Amino acid sequence: MAEAGSTRDRIIAAATTQFAQHGIAGARVEQIAKAARTSKERVYAHFRSKAELYRFVAARELTAMADAVPLDPADLPGYAARVHDHVVQHPHRLRLMRWGQLELDAAGATAEDPFQVVVAGKVEQIRQAQESGLLAAEWEPWDVLVFVSQLATAWADQRDAVPEGRGRDAFLAARREAIAEAVQRLFPRAVTGVPHSS
Repeated sequence: MAEAGSTRDRIIAAATTQFAQHGIAGARVEQIAKAARTSKERVYAHFRSKAELYRFVAARELTAMADAVPLDPADLPGYAARVHDHVVQHPHRLRLMRWGQLELDAAGATAEDPFQVVVAGKVEQIRQAQESGLLAAEWEPWDVLVFVSQLATAWADQRDAVPEGRGRDAFLAARREAIAEAVQRLFPRAVTGVPHSS
């Protein structure tokens, strides 16, 4: 049983690398099996299809990211800045998400899908923060989550514009500050007793 478990772990690690680099269509089960030191048949014994393997890996990486950077609806600028830091340090996680958005049929996802569970949980956190007065309620919770996420990951998608060498840290620190400022302007904290101006 231990060997089966380690085989599964190796498959997941190899698949994570393959999917991040090549996407779903470009990843090859044969290469995943080779990197995992197992056979293609053993890969399919653990995961019925390449799409199922991708969904598992992507959900696992998203959960790891959600655990590393918990959503704080009362401090969306700080949350966005921390997401920026995380995706700069772990760019493969963002690439995994992007491939799924491009290649997978959204109709194939279910409410029990781990990816959907994580996203739905974040939306509910934002809704509760609005209802309790911690966050201004002009925006739909879904819009808040999507816009904040897009701003937070904007510079992770602009790798060619990020300088290498000694100027890199200062450049990214400035981008982090700009992201936090943009989120603050879009989604300010609600001020009790003071009408929020639009």
